[in-house]
Amino acid sequence: MLSFLTWIEGSALGAAVRGAGVWAYGVINLVHILGVATLFGSVLVLDLRLVGLWRQVPLSLIARPTVPLAAFGFCIAASSGLCLLSTNATDYVGNPFLLIKFAAIAFGLLNIAALSRFDAWRQREVREPDTRESSQLAVAGGVSLASWLIAVSAGRLIGYW
Repeated sequence: MLSFLTWIEGSALGAAVRGAGVWAYGVINLVHILGVATLFGSVLVLDLRLVGLWRQVPLSLIARPTVPLAAFGFCIAASSGLCLLSTNATDYVGNPFLLIKFAAIAFGLLNIAALSRFDAWRQREVREPDTRESSQLAVAGGVSLASWLIAVSAGRLIGYW
């Protein structure tokens, strides 16, 4: 991890962000927060449906707006987070919350990959999941909620270590 943090801090990106002026870090941090909020807000709505809330609302109707919003939020959060990290990455050596955040993000992304393989998810536009499939989706939704909540919480705690 030290070699990655040293590399990212010494990269052209790190130099550019550090040299961008006094407001750069604050603006990038704001963009990061907006990306995280977009990601987590979308994931929260979708995952609550997956775990069983709002069963009267078809899964396809909830997934249509939330999936692209979550993807957009993730892209914004990840790119701005990389910019933030590059400014002083080596300061985070030994910070357990950075490792927890990265692991939770990886777990969340793996969960998305697993969910995308479920028939019920792939068929959401043409039919609602049956009882067995709803149980699978509920587990995926719960894992997703836990992963992203841990990522957001650990990210917030990074600065307090």
